[in-house]
Amino acid sequence: MKKHCKVVIIGGGIGGCSTLYHLTREGWTDVVLVERNELTSGTTWHSAAQVTNFGAVQTMVGLKSHSIKLYKELAADLEHPINYHHASGGIRLASTQDHVDGYKHFISLAKGMGVDFEYIDSAECARRHPLLKTDGLMGGLWDPLDGDIDPAQLTQALARAARKAGAEIYRHNPVENIYQKPNGEWVVQTKNGDITCEKVVNAGGYRVNEIGDMIGVKYPIISMEHMYFLTESIPEIQEFGKRVPLLRDPLDDFYSRQEKDGLLVGIYEQRCKTWGMDGIDPNFVNALCPDDLDRCLDNMERVFKRMPCLERTGIRSIVNGPITYSADGNPLVGKTPGFDNLYSIIGLRAGLGEGGGHGKILAEIIVHGESEWDTWCLNPARFSRHANTEFTALKAIEDYQNEFRFHMPHESRPAGRLAKTTPIYPVLKEQNAEFGVVSGWERALFYKQTADFKFEHSFRFTDVEKVVASEIKAVHEAVGLMEVSGFNRIEIKGPGAAEWLDSLTCGNVPKKVGRIGLCYFLTDKGNVAAEATLAKLAEDRFWFGSAAAAEVHDLDWLRTRLPNEGVELVPMTNSHTILVVSGPKSRDLLAKLSPRTDWSNESFPWLSAKSVFIGHAQALAMRVSFNGELGWELHVPNEQLYLAHQLITEAGVEFGLKPFGSLATESMRLEKGYRHWKAELITEFDPFESGLDRFVKMDKASFPGKEALLGKAGTPARRKFVTMIIDCEHAAAHPGDSVCVDSAVIGTVTSAGYGHRVQKNIAMAFIDPAYAYEGAEIEVEIIGEPHKAKVITGQLFDPENTRLKS
Repeated sequence: MKKHCKVVIIGGGIGGCSTLYHLTREGWTDVVLVERNELTSGTTWHSAAQVTNFGAVQTMVGLKSHSIKLYKELAADLEHPINYHHASGGIRLASTQDHVDGYKHFISLAKGMGVDFEYIDSAECARRHPLLKTDGLMGGLWDPLDGDIDPAQLTQALARAARKAGAEIYRHNPVENIYQKPNGEWVVQTKNGDITCEKVVNAGGYRVNEIGDMIGVKYPIISMEHMYFLTESIPEIQEFGKRVPLLRDPLDDFYSRQEKDGLLVGIYEQRCKTWGMDGIDPNFVNALCPDDLDRCLDNMERVFKRMPCLERTGIRSIVNGPITYSADGNPLVGKTPGFDNLYSIIGLRAGLGEGGGHGKILAEIIVHGESEWDTWCLNPARFSRHANTEFTALKAIEDYQNEFRFHMPHESRPAGRLAKTTPIYPVLKEQNAEFGVVSGWERALFYKQTADFKFEHSFRFTDVEKVVASEIKAVHEAVGLMEVSGFNRIEIKGPGAAEWLDSLTCGNVPKKVGRIGLCYFLTDKGNVAAEATLAKLAEDRFWFGSAAAAEVHDLDWLRTRLPNEGVELVPMTNSHTILVVSGPKSRDLLAKLSPRTDWSNESFPWLSAKSVFIGHAQALAMRVSFNGELGWELHVPNEQLYLAHQLITEAGVEFGLKPFGSLATESMRLEKGYRHWKAELITEFDPFESGLDRFVKMDKASFPGKEALLGKAGTPARRKFVTMIIDCEHAAAHPGDSVCVDSAVIGTVTSAGYGHRVQKNIAMAFIDPAYAYEGAEIEVEIIGEPHKAKVITGQLFDPENTRLKS
């Protein structure tokens, strides 16, 4: 056994074997996998092993299509064939208009990744699947490449190819401890000896937190029991002449696929159970949980109505085993925050179907620092400390119960709510705020005009638009008040702070005390990694502000680049909250509350910051606006947030003050062309492709990503960021929708919504540079239908920024 290597992967299931395989494809062969028992002896061996192209975002579609391509190539090895039923086809059933609308959106989204889905009506569903009864069905989403694969054969094929390339695998060799040396190297202590390595990958499956405990990391991962049963032979299948397609039903919570001449039927029962939360037997290997079909009886009754053949077919065997879930249902694939050389590929609830892609992504991140796709939906940094074990269990149960039910637009599901609230949450609730969740924080989406108003989630416009329009009207004509909970805030201080920050950003750091600047930080490949508002509060002190979701990501990004001395990072996200006061009467309102502060344009200009008192509440006031109106952000210590909010609310009556929520801000920022992190600001594009040219100073001596940008000089842009106006009255576009010319995809929508001040249906997108010019006529697909659109340059609302600077 090796004593030293570049990477040690812990776990020999699909995640570990795929990572090992893909590392060798990246040219890293000094890599080792250790497994406590046999390969696939954890969750992988009892997987239902469905391999679909379906994904809710383009990254997920990409990794699944990579998996399908890879598995097909591996299965073609005549010496070591894999039992891969490729392209059996699969149907996701639609029983409501929301299902239909969602599937048509996903068809458009997948098209942008070169994947073809099809919406078929109920009659066609029955024609393609002879066991299906179509009562109450409207149709379904057809995936022509859907199939299933033998789990053990697949992982052995990946392991075989990795070994052939030079990697090594040590089976029956449990890890007993892990520790880090002063030089940063890891020592993985196994039953058969120690291995020192540069990097460790946690691919521990349902034993993920046993490995985490050795390192001091608690992952937001738990296991759920999951059951499927195998039937006796079914005559209709024998007579069909080919494999029946896979089925997935979001209404009846089941899936099925052919197994020999019968069916494998899996149930996502509502009375589901977590597993292993109080510890796992060390001898639980190649093992299952006790059968418990009784808890599935409610589902099975509905399943039998959908496939009546099951009523007259015997059950041959039952499989009940643990599968892992994260706190939001997506895996954790990437670098572990707080460490420079610790990675994970865990929470793979659909591991076999996605595992090839997950391994590709992780190998690229380990070797190159980033993947070809933006992987935020998988990044472990998307969770902050609220995602504890109990929270994760609540969310895992909820995700399990909604396995095939995709999230509707602006939907925040009920489990795990109130994980993060500010002191004025009860006040906003009393004002009829409708809350959504941002990185665990409760944030007001809009304010219901009556307490019994029901928020209908839809891919189409609803009555919520009228509510949002009224909030925007108040901000535009008078003054509005918005709480921004969870805004990521880091104080950066020390004698080296200014120089250090300047070395990190591709733009300029504010030079004068009291000034604010928008700065961008790039990956080593020159793509956009982060966006921050930097406020210089003293010669040696700055506030770094960014999106709530970026809290862990940005702190970790800064930490890994921190010099040995001269700079200190102080997280402040949980100590302060923003109150946005915005609108043409905002200056008058603030002057009434804070008469000793000069709020005039001359004394308090745009992009400046001052310490102020709002009544007797202390705040840092920043004259910035994400909605395009005159306004200030008031950063208030949480112990005085209720006070400040109360004073503003009482004084605001005179000025027509009204509360507004994040949906109103979203509409207004689209009108201004302002980007949103992880919508328009992603690691797939550089700042020039993202339309951020004015924030890049190529004459600077150096900054991360500069060499990569210089290396691309003169090469065509891959895509260009644009804003579009769409001719559609019944719905907005949605992120992932395709932008087309003559039915050919030329780009993808990143954000969209209705602009109530300009009365336009707006979308942002990255598109083929050949069409990124003023007036270019293109089409945007909305709920499966193409709609005429026109590219615009500049800002739709107040392009001269006269209102911001008034």
